[in-house]
Amino acid sequence: MSQNHGRLGRPLVALGTGALLVAALVAIPSSANAAGSTLGAAAAEKGRYFGAAIAAGRMNDSTYTSITNREFNMITAENEMKMDATEPNQNQFNFTNGDRIYNWAVQNGKRVRGHTLTWHAQQPGWMQNLSGTTLRNAMINHINGVLAHYKGKIYAWDVVNEAFADGSTARRDSNLQRTGNDWIEVAFRTARAADPSTKLCYNDYNIEDWNAAKTQGVYSMVRDFKSRGVPIDCVGFQSHFGTGGPPSTFQTTLANFAALGVDVQLTELDIQNAGTTAYANTVKACLNVARCTGITVWGVRDSDSWRTGANPLLFDNNGNKKSAYTAVLDTLNGGGTTITSNTTTRTTSNTQTSSRTTTSSTGGGTGGCSASYALASSWGSGFVATVTVTAGSGGTRGWRVAMTLPSGNAISNGWNASFSGSTGSVTATNASYNGTLGAGQTTSFGFQGTGSGS
Repeated sequence: MSQNHGRLGRPLVALGTGALLVAALVAIPSSANAAGSTLGAAAAEKGRYFGAAIAAGRMNDSTYTSITNREFNMITAENEMKMDATEPNQNQFNFTNGDRIYNWAVQNGKRVRGHTLTWHAQQPGWMQNLSGTTLRNAMINHINGVLAHYKGKIYAWDVVNEAFADGSTARRDSNLQRTGNDWIEVAFRTARAADPSTKLCYNDYNIEDWNAAKTQGVYSMVRDFKSRGVPIDCVGFQSHFGTGGPPSTFQTTLANFAALGVDVQLTELDIQNAGTTAYANTVKACLNVARCTGITVWGVRDSDSWRTGANPLLFDNNGNKKSAYTAVLDTLNGGGTTITSNTTTRTTSNTQTSSRTTTSSTGGGTGGCSASYALASSWGSGFVATVTVTAGSGGTRGWRVAMTLPSGNAISNGWNASFSGSTGSVTATNASYNGTLGAGQTTSFGFQGTGSGS
């Protein structure tokens, strides 16, 4: 929680007729961090990790392990912790290759992300032949078996992988989905009970564009889970990009998911032809969202990539650093740059959407902050809103946003900030994890309320 060191600017600023009044009025300048000489070190200076997916079959390659050990501080097993690898025969678990990766990682001072507990693909043959209650029980048993083995050891698990259909807000048709629409919730609740210490993530691809239907489907599920207390801690964005890199709405997507009260992570990053601008923009988007906790590239050298011929990684076939590596390292050391947009959030078709984004800046003081309000969704009697705080040139060690809610509006719950008041004049103060922002960096908080939100 920041201490009040005095206002850095003008009083509350009206954000437009009938809109919330927002002004970020308290900012405490931050000091610059030392530059990191490797990807992991540079990310750590920003409070994040930079990891890689590795394969047990390549661990006898000294160039491969040398690069991985030098550059990365988070490790994901490429295939060795998936369902077919860990339970090849029903109730007969095999952790040989998963443990090889895990043990190497921790012996070299790295953390491990678990990938993945449930998935429609790479199921062992015996599981593919199951259905209904038998399959549901087998899924629960698998989660319990894997988490019992790795209990207390894994930073985060992808509990469910790729459960939504492409081009739609709907779930993917799979044998797991056919056990009942609650299968994802059951998987998360089972995982929390089995290992309360690990972060629980949902992971998917093609959910990076805020305007995509699939993104909205996943967002609605996460929002529902958070509202009902279903244990979900993070959302993984696989981030397999083409030559152009991330969509223009990528940072908006990360911020809007984070505003639901979950961490966001780039879990399988690779970019066709590894363009420097594409990689830099991807990293900037993560740096600009306080709850974007880390980035994992899906492989080490281009020759290790699943995207044969795409040359999508940061090291060439011989293990030499590519220009994209330098772009990523420079971006990590330089901090994020705020990406501005006149577009606002969009939600699923059963809610009304808003085109209003309103901004207020402190207007005075070195390194002042600004805040912008966006109505994410509204359904007549209630709404969800996101407020984005942007640090000025001096950065900040803490922030406070003052808002005036119009008559008839009230906050029922909020996330990523501490709230004082629920109607009329309301103050939101940074949480313990998002008060420190570098120059130009942003963080978001959100709230659900009664009323129209405008």
